[in-house]
Amino acid sequence: MLRLRIIAPDRLVFEGDVESVTLPGTVGSFTVLNNHAPIISSLETGKISYKDANGKADITVKSGFAEVQNNVLSVCVEF
Repeated sequence: MLRLRIIAPDRLVFEGDVESVTLPGTVGSFTVLNNHAPIISSLETGKISYKDANGKADITVKSGFAEVQNNVLSVCVEF
């Protein structure tokens, strides 16, 4: 599984294990799965979509950045 942490300046938005995450990268959307190569990307306005044990969920963001390392995806966002 992939560990997802979504953090805003004032709170932890989400933390949990997910199957996949699709992010609105500034050069196009991209999907992160388990065992993804390390990456850092800026994010633009759009939706972060993820699938966990409870189903699919979406979070709309204005901007941010994402880092993948060792099956942990950390996303810092602004709403």
